[in-house]
Amino acid sequence: MPSESPPVAHRCGSVALIGRPNVGKSTLLNHLIGQKISITAPRPQTTRDQILGIYTRPNGQILFLDTPGVHQGYRSLNRHILRATRSALDAANLGVLVVEAPLWTAGDAEALRWLQQRDLPLILVANKVDRVPQKERLLPYLHELSGHARFAQILPMSARRPDDVERLAGVILPLLPEGPAQYDEDEVTDRQMRFLAAEAVREQIFRQLSAELPYETAVAIEKYTISPEGRHEIEATIYCRRPGQKAILLGEKGQRLKHIGTRARESIQQQTGARVRLGLWVKEREDWDRQPGILREMGYGA
Repeated sequence: MPSESPPVAHRCGSVALIGRPNVGKSTLLNHLIGQKISITAPRPQTTRDQILGIYTRPNGQILFLDTPGVHQGYRSLNRHILRATRSALDAANLGVLVVEAPLWTAGDAEALRWLQQRDLPLILVANKVDRVPQKERLLPYLHELSGHARFAQILPMSARRPDDVERLAGVILPLLPEGPAQYDEDEVTDRQMRFLAAEAVREQIFRQLSAELPYETAVAIEKYTISPEGRHEIEATIYCRRPGQKAILLGEKGQRLKHIGTRARESIQQQTGARVRLGLWVKEREDWDRQPGILREMGYGA
């Protein structure tokens, strides 16, 4: 009789997604998990905190840590953002450097330097290859990337293609240590809806307002309860620094704030599968992004 093959080892480990701002890390995480847990916007530096995404399959569990884009900054919020990135790297068993094809920038080199300081096994994802019009540029570009570091693998892909995303997960799993799952199979993140609701509001600020205003704001959830009928009741405050910013956020007769709230409410309803009532207010608070106490109130551990 043929001998039985040994059972496939179950693997579990943490993977840090790192790269310069706006290369598609959050989009990649959302598609890996199959659910929106990290906000996206066509603007750099949207993510401010480390987001855990839990990818579970019968043979393993990958704990993806989406990080804010590597950047320089000196305010309290900037320091918090950089700490979130360092924390993800310290916890990781493997690093995934995400770059935007067909580019290699000083920001990419800086992100790679952060990874190399931890001496982690590395995978390089060349994202957004679907947007490269001249496909013949990709082969020499990928060869150039191989010269920057010793990568376990370089994967050209699009974070929006399900096959590409599954291929990345398939490459990662064998590189993780053997071990049991750390989360139940139906869990996709360790973040509570209170945090995700604030992020949904912040995403709409980034999507609907231009220039620098989104970077000058933060969102605090003042109340989050669930009614006996199952409706999620949320009260949130958008903080800004100057009177002119408050006027822009409100819009004429409060219409802009209403539109931000409508779209954020729709997003929260998609995540919860329940009816949502979202109340939004705008409050001016000078220098909120320099005050550790205010940042802690908003969920940023300054």
